[in-house]
Amino acid sequence: MRIVVVGAGKLGYSIAELLSNEQFDVVVVDHDEERLEVVKNTLDVLTVHANGASPITMNNPDIQGSDVLVAATAIDEVNMVACILAKKHGIAYTAARIRDMQFLSEAKDYLKENFDIDLMLNPELITAQEINRIIMTPAALNVEDFANGKVRLFETKVRRRSPLVNIPFKDLEIPPSILVGMIFRDHRMIIPHGDDQLLPHDNAYFIGDPKAIEKFSVNFVQSDTKRVERAIIIGAGRTGRFLAPMLDKQGVQVKIFDKNRERCLLAAEKMDNGIAICGDGTDLNLLEQEGIAEADVVVCITDDDRLNLMLALIAKHFGAKKTIVRVSRAEYTDLMEKVGVDIVLSTRLLSASEVLAFVRRGGVVSVSLLEGAKAEAVEVIVQDGAPVAGKRLMDVRLPRECLVCAYVRGEDAFIPNGQSALMAGDRVILFIQTTHSKEVMKYFKGRD
Repeated sequence: MRIVVVGAGKLGYSIAELLSNEQFDVVVVDHDEERLEVVKNTLDVLTVHANGASPITMNNPDIQGSDVLVAATAIDEVNMVACILAKKHGIAYTAARIRDMQFLSEAKDYLKENFDIDLMLNPELITAQEINRIIMTPAALNVEDFANGKVRLFETKVRRRSPLVNIPFKDLEIPPSILVGMIFRDHRMIIPHGDDQLLPHDNAYFIGDPKAIEKFSVNFVQSDTKRVERAIIIGAGRTGRFLAPMLDKQGVQVKIFDKNRERCLLAAEKMDNGIAICGDGTDLNLLEQEGIAEADVVVCITDDDRLNLMLALIAKHFGAKKTIVRVSRAEYTDLMEKVGVDIVLSTRLLSASEVLAFVRRGGVVSVSLLEGAKAEAVEVIVQDGAPVAGKRLMDVRLPRECLVCAYVRGEDAFIPNGQSALMAGDRVILFIQTTHSKEVMKYFKGRD
């Protein structure tokens, strides 16, 4: 499959890197020679120096007849034009980065129907939704819903004093509707068995019925942790302006800071009770006056990764209970977590996972990249004629790097065992080590 990525900026680079690692045939198009040179020197992809929104470019033999085009430049209009031209030149599927909040709120259906855009990608909205889910689940590092909300993934950091540590899983009283899906320990992915156990500082992933997960997550909440009531957001860019009203509508007391007066006014207009403060988020006196010490969570989402790190550390110094940082460069994630930031999210990885699910198609509903893309949580629909269809899981011999965590048949969700047999049409949630994802997905696809 050949995929064209228009735009070699940060997002385009991340998408191209992810798709290239999946062994797709990738072409990256950009009019900036310096950006293309970086791509050419670091990724195994073909580069084309051209205007991605030009019909002449679409006639290029390396582009014409491709299967998918992903337009990921920084300009919405360029991305829309690129998608229109791609469809005119026989490219079957298109995805466009659309950042303008007005386009998404007022013209989303129109764009899909008239511009032939199959997937609209808004990195800032995706990031805000992820932060919102995490904030509203106090013990969570990550929360994902699958199968239209029938199955939930819950990631948490195991505390030293957790009542569940150092006990073999076969001896733990875990509800039958919940599965311990995966553990990340010292950057290693572990698919747990009965004799394995949780250790302090593990990143543990549980999956199952959302209500059962909600009750079970209490085991990981510190005694002084309560529902988030006060949130401080530093940065009123697009992500901040999406996130602030989400929290405000859920009864959280929100204060959002930004030096830009216009951004503050836009944020204030979208909230009923929240406050937008035009001021410097690095002003220690201002932060102290506005109650950073009493904040349940401080979210640092300026456009500068290093500034976000500094702000998170300042918040911790003042006594903020939890810090969340948004980064552009995923390689900063480990460093930030080591120095004390509670949760680090990469906008680029969150967005790239949406593209990956879109490109895979063939029954794939969603892909969530975990642990810096070392592992994936995938929702896939079992297709007619798939190797797993109608067979007991113990007889299928799936790769060891894969775990079938849950499946949904009709309206009911199930935690499988070796005797369970998947049927065509089932929605299945998998944990997969990323390097084996292509091999694993063959088991769930029908015969061509």
